[in-house]
Amino acid sequence: MRASNYSIENIYKLIHGETGMVTLRPDIDIYQQGVVGDDFHELIEKYQKEFEVDMDSYLWYFHSDEEGINFPGAIFSKPPYDRVKRIPVTPQLLLKFANSGVWELKYPDHEPLKKRYDLLINTLSGIAFFVILAIILLYNLWI
Repeated sequence: MRASNYSIENIYKLIHGETGMVTLRPDIDIYQQGVVGDDFHELIEKYQKEFEVDMDSYLWYFHSDEEGINFPGAIFSKPPYDRVKRIPVTPQLLLKFANSGVWELKYPDHEPLKKRYDLLINTLSGIAFFVILAIILLYNLWI
């Protein structure tokens, strides 16, 4: 494990550059400040690259959600981020792992999803919608 000497200002610079956030404190919850979905994931990806943090143990669904609307799949099967209690990501936490070089967060015991049935339902619903639409259009062309 390598040790670096980054400062909180290094983390603030990254967060501001990626999100435009101006008011930053060491304990601020980035997700609660509106950095959600793809924006959150892109920030973490940039963080991992810029600070060379080993993110092998990182579990995204404890920290953020996904972009877009998960409908109707989430009605029938909860997505992973709705199955666990969210853990805040703060500049202070990012600094700690930037300096250690490893994402070393101890996650609560949980049962990881083997399949994302919510996404499968969404896909099948979308296909069904377009098939029905095509049938209606073809039917209207023939009459």
